[in-house]
Amino acid sequence: MNPVTDLCRQLRNNQTPAEKILWDEIRRRNIGGEKFLRQFPIFIIQGTGRKAFYIADFYCARYKLVIEVDGPIHLLKKEYDNNRDIVMKEWGFNILRFTNAEVENELNKVIEQLDKYLSKSNNTIA
Repeated sequence: MNPVTDLCRQLRNNQTPAEKILWDEIRRRNIGGEKFLRQFPIFIIQGTGRKAFYIADFYCARYKLVIEVDGPIHLLKKEYDNNRDIVMKEWGFNILRFTNAEVENELNKVIEQLDKYLSKSNNTIA
């Protein structure tokens, strides 16, 4: 079996409460009719020819949109997250980040932001 696929499967089976809340909202094309995938691997070939990958919490291929739900561990990985965002943006990905607290306590605002992003993006690719 592919180790990256196995890791993604493990992450899907052990999602955080905040990820579960957001997944329940965005699955089945509930937001803007768009399809989202969860724990989706994004492979990148670096300038050195070395392959790297990042696993997006949620991903919408149409907009190359990565959604990250950041829990307390991300407070310790801010530099890693910032570098990852830079690399992904250079490769044409769009990133939206929300904290666990935002998803758990202000879900309507998170959904509003997603709707607004998809509506704005839809106007630029239509």
